[in-house]
Amino acid sequence: MAAAPAAAPTTTPSSRLLLHPRAAAAPSPTHHHLLSRHATPSPLPLRHRAVRAAPARAWPDSVTPFNFGDDDDVGDDHPREECGVFGVVGDPEASSLCYLGLQKLQHRGEEGAGICAAGDDGELKSVTGLGLVGDVFRDKARLESLPGQAAIGHVRYSTSGPGGPNLKNVQPFLAGYRFGQLAVAHNGNLVNYTALRAKLETQGSIFNNSSDTEVILHLIATSLSRPLLARICDACERLAGAYSLLFLTADKLFAVRDPFGFRPLVMGRRPNGAVVFSSETCALDLIDAVYEREVAPGEVIVVDRRDMSVSSACLVPHRPRKSCVFEHIYFALPNSIVFGHAVHERRTAYGRALAEESPAPTADVVIPVPDSGFYAALGFAQASGLEFQQGLIRSHYTGRSFIQPTQAIRDLAVKLKLAPVRGVIEGKSVVVVDDSIVRGTTSSKIVRLLRDAGAREVHMRISSPPVVGRCHYGIDTPSEGELISNKLDIEGVRKMIGCDSLGFLSIDKLHSIYGEEANELCDACFTRNYPVPLPEPVPELVSSFED
Repeated sequence: MAAAPAAAPTTTPSSRLLLHPRAAAAPSPTHHHLLSRHATPSPLPLRHRAVRAAPARAWPDSVTPFNFGDDDDVGDDHPREECGVFGVVGDPEASSLCYLGLQKLQHRGEEGAGICAAGDDGELKSVTGLGLVGDVFRDKARLESLPGQAAIGHVRYSTSGPGGPNLKNVQPFLAGYRFGQLAVAHNGNLVNYTALRAKLETQGSIFNNSSDTEVILHLIATSLSRPLLARICDACERLAGAYSLLFLTADKLFAVRDPFGFRPLVMGRRPNGAVVFSSETCALDLIDAVYEREVAPGEVIVVDRRDMSVSSACLVPHRPRKSCVFEHIYFALPNSIVFGHAVHERRTAYGRALAEESPAPTADVVIPVPDSGFYAALGFAQASGLEFQQGLIRSHYTGRSFIQPTQAIRDLAVKLKLAPVRGVIEGKSVVVVDDSIVRGTTSSKIVRLLRDAGAREVHMRISSPPVVGRCHYGIDTPSEGELISNKLDIEGVRKMIGCDSLGFLSIDKLHSIYGEEANELCDACFTRNYPVPLPEPVPELVSSFED
């Protein structure tokens, strides 16, 4: 994924979103018990100044499965994770630990990053900015401006459409409403966002952008329930889709996961007793936090930083678990444990199964597409008895090639990211293993690279089924018209890519790896079997403004 250009971070010493004019007048409740929850929100309007909101994704009109646009680059032909979240409570270096955790989660989002901390004075402060975590917090004074023993952080995905990254989209969002300040970091996507927003707007809510996270804040602010735990439950009962959420107040941190468990969220503990939440366990390892457990689907965990008590509540009635299989296939780092499984072991198993299902009898060597194809290629080599070699070297220090003046120059720019090792490839029949094919751009360019490096044959093997459907639960994917496997059968894809043979891991074989747990996977991108039904489109409200 390409890094977005860095921009000057924004430091927010007080509430960024003013959700109700009485925010400063009423203190937050001092005791939190789950009281009765009301389904009907208050009609009180929400008012805010600057919203960190995510615009609807837009793709260039010229991009089709057969014309991929001039700004395409090797390494970008994958779905993109929406974001990653990290939180710490009970450590005097909470913001610094959050910074390190976000660095480890950088692969989940490169457009922007932010941290919000709760100071000992009870005030929440935040710093957000565009670019990588290290860019946003390059000046150590920015971290020093976030004192306190509790903090939450967020990394956001890179955009591909026109308009580019927007500072307003960078989380955590920090809001002020009638009970005090509230910050939130969100990983996921709400399929009923449009309907919720339309209803809130008819009740007087004001939106500055199109972030589904902003809807969550409005639902909490307008809930009639007390205390905040009940308000969060109240709001989440109205949400449909995927969400892993971290909320921060002056004295508490809340971790929330949707009842289907689409996106990962785990809990750990540092030696000093500090409680840590993260999208992946690799970030826990970095800061010497011991993994304790997942936040269960449909669970709310509350940590009170005053006495470090930890309590749990059931968010909504039980739903069948539907964890995103693409976390194992591509998104998570291989040294993470996600949904109870070591990621590198899952990927190795995919490769072994792929070799059983789609062998390459004439091949001499197996090479991975770096970096996500490494373990699947290793498994393929183990099962087939073929030599495993690193035949493609990826550079991590190049940006996007963007628009180049000629096709020849664009083709040369490909080698900035992936360089073939001629001694491994020349004169050989090569099996090249990747995790997925989305639009086909990367695969076709890799085939050309290998042939130019002297490969006698190129056999492409993909450690997942063909991607035929869009994800609506927190992964950025092209429209179905841009998915090459949605338009072509396997032979058609092979011809477009230009390889000698092409094999995908079948959906049945993928399920066999998980056994009984296969029913707990969301594989809608391969099957179009969406666990949460997609609502009918809601017409956009037409607004008029007077001078």
